[in-house]
Amino acid sequence: MKKTTALLAALLLASAGMTAVQAHAAETGKEEQVITRVGTRPSAVGSHATFTGNVRHAPLFSPNEAAPYSVSYVTFEPGARSAWHEHPAGQTLVVISGVGLTGTSDGKVVEIRAGDVVRCPPNVRHWHGAAPHVAMTHMALTGVKDGKNVTWMEEVSDQQYNAK
Repeated sequence: MKKTTALLAALLLASAGMTAVQAHAAETGKEEQVITRVGTRPSAVGSHATFTGNVRHAPLFSPNEAAPYSVSYVTFEPGARSAWHEHPAGQTLVVISGVGLTGTSDGKVVEIRAGDVVRCPPNVRHWHGAAPHVAMTHMALTGVKDGKNVTWMEEVSDQQYNAK
């Protein structure tokens, strides 16, 4: 209960801060930098409907008029992975740490490592996650088209995940 109360307080403060910045911009006629402090956007456990294994999703920012995409850190524990999915406006992944895997509908599975950048074009069916024995964190930059950023599909089977 204390964590929930603290989280709500942090969200209200962040919201109040944004409102103050927007009010100041309206008064002065110019926009200013906006800083969102670490910890003000709660992370969440990845849904078992869209992920296999333990996954944590930490949103950095949501789409807006100036930036029609979201950015999140996603951490996959060893062996964890997304379900098959597509992005109507594409997605770019920047591997921050660890070792991961990404697969496409042609059965190809490729290892990805810290520093690698994966660009997935719009409407390409794919999955991504951690390698079997190493966790992986990536930053996901996901575009939005017509208000939608992802179409989730079925779970990736162990056979598909272990294909080389």
